Formats: sequence, structure tokens, C-alpha cells
Amino acid sequence: MNTKSTAAILAAATATVALTGCGLKEGLTEKANGHVKTVGYTTGAEGKRDKDARLPEWVPDEAASITEVIRTTGSERLLRFTGGNLPAVCAPGPAATQAATLVAHWWPKGQESRTDKVCGEWHVLVQGADVYAFKPETLVSPRS
Repeated sequence: MNTKSTAAILAAATATVALTGCGLKEGLTEKANGHVKTVGYTTGAEGKRDKDARLPEWVPDEAASITEVIRTTGSERLLRFTGGNLPAVCAPGPAATQAATLVAHWWPKGQESRTDKVCGEWHVLVQGADVYAFKPETLVSPRS
């Protein structure tokens, strides 16, 4: 193996360890439409303690199996968890009118258009034990 190949492999391995070695299940990838970070937590209480990801306060502390996709260069977010009762701040409301640009294997295409509750800036849908939430992008593109 030549020196350039070895250096590239070591750099990739170092980046992988750096992204996965912090205790949280998270990753950072470059997408054409901005940086995207994925985080996961065992409970809502655990996720609220992570100041870097800022899990919404309305997520129940007893919520489980939490996965969130966050646009780090904007405000758009996708969230999924199971269990827990939504607080009173979550009220019946209109579905999101803005389409999600983030993707996740657990986010059904068009799910944001089926939401029927609003929790602050989030559009939420409860399907059985699963809760899906979408926070639309609010930052304006400088190219507009």
C-alpha cells in the first residue's frame, strides 16, 4: 500500500472513531442541502441533558427509543420516539405545509403532511405507540 492510501485509510478510521466515540449514538454527514446530525437516546430525560442536540422540552421524560435528525446549518428536524404522554402544550393543530427535506429510513415519505398536533414549532403525529414530529426550516436561504 502506498503512503497516500495508508494516510487516507487512517484519516477515515480516525473520523469514524471521533464521531462514534462520544457515548451518544450520533453521526455527522455532509448532504447537498447542509450538514445533518443524527442522535439517539434511550429516554427523553437523557436527551434533554444533551445541550448540543437540544431535545424539545415537550418530549416526555419517559419517552423511549428516541431518534432525531437535525440540520446543523438550519432549524429543520425530524424526531421519532415511543411512549409517554404528550403535555398540554401539544394541542390539536394543522399539518405542516412545508415539506421535509431531511430523510431518515424511519420517517415515512410525506409524514409531515399527516401531522395533527402542534407542540410549539413542531408538527406532531401519534400513531399507536410511535410519535413522529417535524420542525420545518425557518431560516431563509441567502440565495433567495
